[in-house]
Amino acid sequence: MSYLDETHDCGLRSWVESANQRDSDFPIQNLPYGVFSTAASPSPRVGVAIGDQILDLSVLEEAGLLPRSPRVFFRASLNPFMSSGAEAWSETRRALSGFLARDNPRLRDDAATRFRAFVPQRDARLHLPIEVQGFTDFYASREHATNVGAMFRDPKNALLPNWLHMPVGYNARASTVVVSGTDVHRPMGQIMPQGAEAPVFGSCSKLDFELEVGAIVGSPSTMGHPVSVEQADAMIFGYVLLNDWSARDIQVWEYQPLGPFQSKAFATTISPWVVTQEALKPFRVAGPHQDPRPLAYLRQERPQNHDIHLRVSIQPEGVDDATTICRTNFKTMYWSSAQQLAHHTISGCAMRTGDLLGSGTISGPEKGSFGSLLELTWNGKEPLSLAGGVRRGFIEDGDTLTLTGWCQGDGYRVGFGAATGKILPAVASAARPI
Repeated sequence: MSYLDETHDCGLRSWVESANQRDSDFPIQNLPYGVFSTAASPSPRVGVAIGDQILDLSVLEEAGLLPRSPRVFFRASLNPFMSSGAEAWSETRRALSGFLARDNPRLRDDAATRFRAFVPQRDARLHLPIEVQGFTDFYASREHATNVGAMFRDPKNALLPNWLHMPVGYNARASTVVVSGTDVHRPMGQIMPQGAEAPVFGSCSKLDFELEVGAIVGSPSTMGHPVSVEQADAMIFGYVLLNDWSARDIQVWEYQPLGPFQSKAFATTISPWVVTQEALKPFRVAGPHQDPRPLAYLRQERPQNHDIHLRVSIQPEGVDDATTICRTNFKTMYWSSAQQLAHHTISGCAMRTGDLLGSGTISGPEKGSFGSLLELTWNGKEPLSLAGGVRRGFIEDGDTLTLTGWCQGDGYRVGFGAATGKILPAVASAARPI
């Protein structure tokens, strides 16, 4: 792959020894960005994960060690750095890779700077890494769309007529995107009980997760000017794990004719580390064959999918062990993130730095690879057996859901960390049914 450089060398090792462990999510080939703070220094700032440490980029910036860095790392989000453009992203990655390489003494042998610049991850608080400008959720897994269509419509015509021609999506809420570790309250809303003549107001009883990967827009586009798939790919700064929590019983009543609203607006959890587009370059793969051939503006000239292994586990409160309930891979997605972004702009819609694009639920061909409980339990009809003798059709209060993901390289892995959330009981509402 001609677009790889020295930062992708599988033989590269760091003097930060924890980064060289084969099961580390954060080797020198990764270098994901996040926002963190500590008890001793409570102001959020930007860092890079390396092994079990965080390299504080504000310290390197203050020391004048980073290229073209006009104080973008003393900020509480990655947006200022992302706004500096793709050339700055690449230059910074190469500089950081150089500083952390095993044979480079610049930081390794500078005890004073090293003491100020490195923070153990266990001592840090991780914050939402971006200021989310807009959030769009797609519906891009053919397997997921087919399962849902078969469940609620005619199984012989599970896909709607437009699905194979465009990435279907909707504009979701940016205000309730939260970082991993944030507790989520069970939502309340209108529900139409089976056989009833009128809806009732109450708490969701069919609470679900959706396993997704989120693409983060780094470079903006101009209103009125669509971008190509290749241009869209270059606009993407990086990716996060994304759990788009879903209230299925609220959703089924509200979604016709305009789609999900309150059933998806209450919370979306993302992982705290943004794995850059550049770090994922060795793991690009071709997606599924697209038939019919997409219209010209959606055609891809090179592989745009990524070989990312994904897992979901659930741990009920009071149970010692989590149970893995889903194993799947991002490479199976029918519509790529670049195609989704290009389609988003085709009407002239302007994209902004910090926009978040959810891939849509990622489901594979087998039941154990389905990316939601809706599919795994077939709408609650086939409950899962968990550790501790617990059974689940949907998520109960006290359950903790954890998404993990990684790309497997030769002797190393590029990991995303985890996206975790615990469900708390619904908050009593002041609303009164009429």
